[in-house]
Amino acid sequence: MFIYTTKTTLERHLKAFRDQNKTIGFVPTMGAIHHGHLTLLEKSMRNNDCTVVSIFVNPTQFNNAEDLEKYPRDLDRDVTTIESLSNQIVIFAPSVNEIYENNTVSESFSYDGLEFEMEGAQRPGHFDGVGTVVKKLFEIVRPNVAYFGEKDFQQLQIIKKMVEKTGLDVEVVGVPIHREHSGLAMSSRNERLSIQGLKDATYLYRVLEEAKKRFVSENPVKVQQFVESEFKNNPNFELEYFTIADEATLKPIVEKEAGHKYRGFLVAHLEGVRLIDNISLN
Repeated sequence: MFIYTTKTTLERHLKAFRDQNKTIGFVPTMGAIHHGHLTLLEKSMRNNDCTVVSIFVNPTQFNNAEDLEKYPRDLDRDVTTIESLSNQIVIFAPSVNEIYENNTVSESFSYDGLEFEMEGAQRPGHFDGVGTVVKKLFEIVRPNVAYFGEKDFQQLQIIKKMVEKTGLDVEVVGVPIHREHSGLAMSSRNERLSIQGLKDATYLYRVLEEAKKRFVSENPVKVQQFVESEFKNNPNFELEYFTIADEATLKPIVEKEAGHKYRGFLVAHLEGVRLIDNISLN
């Protein structure tokens, strides 16, 4: 395996690929690697000469210090999981100081309003932290293509907007949500759930699937009321929000319009773990 912890050593490795005009694919992660991450890596490997994965828990995107502290970290296990896919993947696992150079603060970004919807409304400053670290990683790795899962769909749209506005020369590709057989969206946060919690968490996707069916014939307001009622009647969960939004603007809707793509976004708490999921409604 190729494992680097400094920018200098990583850049030295990647220079050989750039000198030969070979393509570099990149998958940024915060570790706790699971099969969802592996699908991103597989896509990158199919389409590029070299694939890089970063493992870095970014402190500037956490609003809650306890959430940052509890975030799972196990580099040895992550390396083993990645190696099960390929020993040719390049792993970049820097320290906080290596990325932020003793100045752990976020840049300020404008995402044309995307940052004020949903997660942005619930977690002020979160997307400044996301934009800051992804921009830094793009500048270090200088990939041709970067891959992100659609489970964090708002984040995907934010990063596309950041690349557009900063002029970074990288293509950002979204990859469909990878789910367990039960329908549960794969997430690093799932590791914090008990065995029973993992079973209970499948409820999120079941409700989303029913919402999608109802969206065909019902207006968005009624679909939202249905979802809120379902969670109100399930004592295992605390619903933070369910929103039906336009995929392009992320703004919530009350009526459907022809030619627009819509998505249902759901955040709920189970066993003290904040779970997110979404589903395309078209």
